[in-house]
Amino acid sequence: MKAIVIAHPGAPEVLQPQEREIPQPTSSEVLIRIYAAGINRPDVFQRKGNYPPPPGAPQDIPGLEVAGIIEKVGADAARWKPGDRVCALLVGGGYAEYALAQAGHCLPVPEGFDFAQAASLPETVFTVWHNVFQRGRLQAGERFLVHGGSSGIGITAIQLAKAFGAEVITTAGSDEKCAACNALGADISINYKTSDFEGALGKLGVDVILDMVGGDYIPKNLRLLREEGRLVFINTMKGGKVPGPDAADFGLIMRKRLTVTGSTLRNRDHAFKTALASEIYRHVWPVLERRQFKAVIAATFPLADAAKAHALMESSDHIGKIILLNEWS
Repeated sequence: MKAIVIAHPGAPEVLQPQEREIPQPTSSEVLIRIYAAGINRPDVFQRKGNYPPPPGAPQDIPGLEVAGIIEKVGADAARWKPGDRVCALLVGGGYAEYALAQAGHCLPVPEGFDFAQAASLPETVFTVWHNVFQRGRLQAGERFLVHGGSSGIGITAIQLAKAFGAEVITTAGSDEKCAACNALGADISINYKTSDFEGALGKLGVDVILDMVGGDYIPKNLRLLREEGRLVFINTMKGGKVPGPDAADFGLIMRKRLTVTGSTLRNRDHAFKTALASEIYRHVWPVLERRQFKAVIAATFPLADAAKAHALMESSDHIGKIILLNEWS
C-alpha cells in the first residue's frame, strides 16, 4: 500500500510517500480501506519530533482519525463485517491506503455524512465529549467558554455544547473566524487579537472553560470562572506555566471551589476508548443525524499532498477541519 511517512523530524516537506505492507488485524482489530483522513495538531507535533506515538502504534505514519470501508475483521470484532462504512479513532497510521483500528474505536458513518465529513469527527468528538461533558460536567443552562473556536476542537465544542443546551462563548483570531463561530451557534465570539477576553466578558462569569492555550490565559480563566466552575485543559500551546508576575492564584481555586483538570487521549487504553465510543454513539450520533451538527471542512488535499495540508494547518488561516482524500482508493 501507499502511505505518507515522516522521513525524519522537520518541516512539512519531510512527509513523503512510501510503499508499505498492508497491515493485518489482530483478533480485536479491523482493517479499514481509507477514503479520507483528518489532520490534527498532534500530527504536526509528531512530524516535528515532539509527540512520539505510544508503543505498538505506527511510528512514522501519522493520522489519528479516518473514514472508509472495512476490509477485514478480527475474530473478536464481530460487531463489524467487511463492507461496513465506518469512521475510527486511531493511535496512528491514518495517512495511508489502509489502517488498523480497534473494533471498539469505530463508529458507523453517520447518515447523510460523506467520508470526508465523517473523517472530521473522531478525534474532535472523542476529545470534546470526554473533556467538556465528562470531565467538565457541562449541563444545560450553564455558560461555556471554548478558546480557539474556529479550530476543529472549537467548532465541535461550540455545536455540541449548544445542542445540549449551554450558552456558548468563544475566542478566535479574526472577525471572520468570530463570524463563523457565531454561525455555528456561539452566543458571544471575541477576537482575541483586538480584545482581551477577560475584559470583554467583564463580570459575566462562566461555568466551564475548555482551554488549549495555557500560558497567560490560565489566571484569566480562573478569574472568569463562577463558584464551582471547571477549567479543562487539552493542550498548553503557550506553555503550562504562567509567565511573569501574574501567577495562578490557588487561593482563588479554594475560595471559589474550582476544579482544574485536563487530559490527553492518545495514550489512553483500549477499554477507556471503547467505553467512550459507546457513550458517544448513544448521545452524540443522534445529534449528528438530526442535523444539529455541521461538519466544517476548511480544505481537502490528496493524500500525496499531505505536506501542503500541514503547511495550511500551521498557518492557522483555516476555519474548521483539513482533510486528506485517498486518491489511490
